[in-house]
Amino acid sequence: MNIKITFPGGKKVYAEIDGMVIKTDQPPQYGGEGSAPSPFMYFLASIGTCAGIYILSFCQERNIPTEGIYINQEMLYIPIEENKMKLDKIVLNIILPPDFPQKYVKTLAKVADQCAVKKTIMNPPAFEVKTTVSS
Repeated sequence: MNIKITFPGGKKVYAEIDGMVIKTDQPPQYGGEGSAPSPFMYFLASIGTCAGIYILSFCQERNIPTEGIYINQEMLYIPIEENKMKLDKIVLNIILPPDFPQKYVKTLAKVADQCAVKKTIMNPPAFEVKTTVSS
């Protein structure tokens, strides 16, 4: 699989995947227009949305309504040096409505824990960055 990254102007960077475009931008305080989430915000959102698709599929397979279910994703930072913070922990709190079947409450956390994004972060791939001059 390949993803083409392009630079349409300003601080915007786009990722083209299978005919779809993911648009990113930087906030105004970093020279962007704030017209789209930053790449790091997409990264963070990919964790919760990945867990979310596992929860959604679990509920759909059991005909459990998903109305009232949501994930509160909290990012906890710690200081590492003056004026710099490090992302220390990500907490996914699955909020369930009162009528959610009790027998699946604990199971749902295990389902969300199967998220492929989280698993990849826990066992990261090798990275290689190189340059090629086109002919």
